[in-house]
Amino acid sequence: MLERWNAALDHIENNLDREIDAGELARITLTSEYHFRRVFSALAGLPLSHYIRQRRMTSAAADILDGTAVLDVATKYGYTADAFTRAFRDLHGITPSQARRPGAVLRSRQAVTFHLTIEGRSTMRYRITELPAFHIVGKSTRIPLRFRGENTAMTEFHRSLAPGTGEKLLELADLPELPDILFVSDGFEPEREDGSLFDYYFAVASTSAGTSDWDTLAVTASTWAVFETSSDTALAPALQQLWADAFSEWFPSNPYETIPGPEILTVKETSPDWTSGAGELWIPVQRSR
Repeated sequence: MLERWNAALDHIENNLDREIDAGELARITLTSEYHFRRVFSALAGLPLSHYIRQRRMTSAAADILDGTAVLDVATKYGYTADAFTRAFRDLHGITPSQARRPGAVLRSRQAVTFHLTIEGRSTMRYRITELPAFHIVGKSTRIPLRFRGENTAMTEFHRSLAPGTGEKLLELADLPELPDILFVSDGFEPEREDGSLFDYYFAVASTSAGTSDWDTLAVTASTWAVFETSSDTALAPALQQLWADAFSEWFPSNPYETIPGPEILTVKETSPDWTSGAGELWIPVQRSR
């Protein structure tokens, strides 16, 4: 599988001076564009569009240092002169003209290659299961995404919930596979960067849409990959790592790909301060082509 992903990276490198179609990259990896963008971001550590732009500006720096006119270099990589200068400054911290001065320091976005890690983490616990159509019913907000550390906007949202909200919601939970309070993420921005916005639900799974007192999200019947984790000392970081491991390790090594839909976290057996406990991450999937 990683061979196909590296072939997509080769395609990027061979076409930095041409338009690069994310759909074509997805076809090379035999996945959907939705899945390609999501997993690429996890593997490379930055969104696809940012990586391509930074690789172009790394290559463009050599042309600038060779003395090629700025407008010619901009045209080569598909930019107007002003847009090229902005993109060049974003990576290098200086303008193309300043880059030609003696002693100018430039930055390089190294080309990515993907490798299996022999000494990697312990094996992941997961299962594949089917769920019928259902509804997410609860309270929602739109907040920034945070890959590491506390999400303060999420914490404030939880504090704003009226006392007894969880108990009222649990009375509506009637999907046997998901009987607990759910922490649901949906509506991500396309690049899914750290700090980008998404819809967050404190909710339950219900076969009915609930009343107007609640925010609802319809979920189609799907196949789900369910990943498990637990911790005796640091549950929150373990839950965050579960997302990272699923997209950077499990998906590149298994014949499944993500499909549009909510990502659901369930948490069980927690200590009062949430330092210990167990959790599951539910992600809708389909078999890869």
